[in-house]
Amino acid sequence: MSNTQTSSSHGKLIVAVVAAALVVVLALVSAFIWPGWALNRGDEAGSQGATTSQGASQGASEPTTPSIDAVALPDGASELLKAMPDSVLNFARTKADASTSWSGASPVEEYTLTYSTGTDGQGVTLEVAQWSQDGDAQSQYDNLTGAMTGKELGSGNVKVSGEATGAYSAKTDPNDETKAIAVWRNDTVVFQATGAKDSVQRFYQQFPL
Repeated sequence: MSNTQTSSSHGKLIVAVVAAALVVVLALVSAFIWPGWALNRGDEAGSQGATTSQGASQGASEPTTPSIDAVALPDGASELLKAMPDSVLNFARTKADASTSWSGASPVEEYTLTYSTGTDGQGVTLEVAQWSQDGDAQSQYDNLTGAMTGKELGSGNVKVSGEATGAYSAKTDPNDETKAIAVWRNDTVVFQATGAKDSVQRFYQQFPL
């Protein structure tokens, strides 16, 4: 092979290497110019983490303490009713009455509570009942969540000290997407929160039981 041919081949090799390097550099630059381009979108944990961070950022701008006083519980309130918090974030308890909405499921006790921010349209109605057996509470949870047909907003396990004690499900109201329903079970107690979608989502995620 002549020196001219050798130089030509060597030059082509250099050009090929430089071109490949440019492709790699452009790909890396693109990853920073277009956020998310280089992310593994199949990484569910990463995706959920991003959603949680965004939700926390949005929630930070919302009030975390009530602007109105909570209404006292009635005299002779049961231990279950006493366990209901006076407030959740900026929602204060404004009403607590015995209820029979779920009487067909034969709970030991049942109550309807109202939590309000003091602004019309932002309140949350909470139905809570307790059974003597967790299997009965599970059946009621299954019946309630089975009737929820709206768009899913969240679901998962309820955990106490790292141990699963129940489950939760939140969906939009099928008749009005500006409203939502959240149902959760913690051992023998079942809860159902209804109201404006944003209010329900903030409320059930911070409810202490």
